[in-house]
Amino acid sequence: MDWDSLWFNGHAATMATAAGPAGVVRDAAVAVKDGRIAWIGPRAELPPGRAAEEHDLGGRWVTPGLIDAHTHLVFGGNRAREFEMRLEGASYEEIARAGGGIVSTVAATRAASEDALVASAAVRLERLLAEGVTVMEIKSGYGLDLPTERAMLRAARALGERYPVTVRTTCLAAHALPPDYAGRPDDYIGLVCDTILPALAEEGLVDAVDAFCERIAFSPEQTARVFDTARRLGLPVKLHADQLSDGGADGGGAALAARYGALSADHVEHTGEEAVRAMAAAGTVAMLLPGAFYMLRETKLPPIDLFRRHGVPMAVSTDCNPGTSPAVSLLLMLNMACTLFRLTPQEALAGVTRNAAKALGMGATHGTLEAGKAADLAVWDIGDPAELCYWLGANPCAAVVRDGRLVRGGV
Repeated sequence: MDWDSLWFNGHAATMATAAGPAGVVRDAAVAVKDGRIAWIGPRAELPPGRAAEEHDLGGRWVTPGLIDAHTHLVFGGNRAREFEMRLEGASYEEIARAGGGIVSTVAATRAASEDALVASAAVRLERLLAEGVTVMEIKSGYGLDLPTERAMLRAARALGERYPVTVRTTCLAAHALPPDYAGRPDDYIGLVCDTILPALAEEGLVDAVDAFCERIAFSPEQTARVFDTARRLGLPVKLHADQLSDGGADGGGAALAARYGALSADHVEHTGEEAVRAMAAAGTVAMLLPGAFYMLRETKLPPIDLFRRHGVPMAVSTDCNPGTSPAVSLLLMLNMACTLFRLTPQEALAGVTRNAAKALGMGATHGTLEAGKAADLAVWDIGDPAELCYWLGANPCAAVVRDGRLVRGGV
């Protein structure tokens, strides 16, 4: 048997359920062919074969490449002043209603060129890639008009072409009401449904559709119009849900996401049990965003025990954005998910691998180390996988492999 590369003399946390909660394989070997994992298991059981390249892991640990499944990586400007305002006592809603928040980033993003958007996002992207991220989602939503939403999604596509990362794009045109549509939310939703989404989908710029269903954004009825449009266009949906309030089992938030079979419901701090049951039945992932929880100094925890009880997969992401989660470290989010939300290290690691892949509709190809899946590997200088959730400010990533090719570091 011939392989393109062989990775051996290390330990693998495959995140596959078949071999246990983290699928731990000690003294593992990973054989790669044509960018896919051809074989993985104990080195002693490796079938006879030859590899064009051999890589001695030196006793290090290997996990699937990490997946950051909820980011707003592309934007103009920043909102450091709003951070100061919150420290002075202003709430997120007060800042938004005073013209700050998302709409302030909209102004900066509309003023930026597409090249400038790519350049500023690349700085943030490189920090995430250095931590073993090989897949990420990037949303639009700071344009709120067709030209700028297009520019944001084109910038996201460009990042995926220029860097060793798989980028999934999400159109979040229903993120906030733009100033030029003040007092006319239904008209703006009409623009999103009749013009923005169809045009961007036709141009091949959209992999999924998102919306912000909340009292400071769009109602369940308006969100449903967006989701109906996505359905007609053949696009999966996800939802910013129950961050500030619970729309109820028959209203907005996670329950609405579940009714549309959403890939994920994101934030979900205020989600109730009936909505959790609906998520479980729909296969909707709970996307936990501890960075926003931390930055906003929230006190209402997501219903972690309900997600566990009803078998709802939990993903973890940076929610990298200029206002409520200026986070460029997915490893830090692992620690926050454990310390703030009380996830176990195994749950947190599953949240940035197996469950994050599911939240992007990529579970068949990514998120675990199994034969037939993409050969995306992160190699770590650690003694146990739990250390990825333990260290604060450290980056033990020794190497990154994407599609079977070494793209960062060396072993």
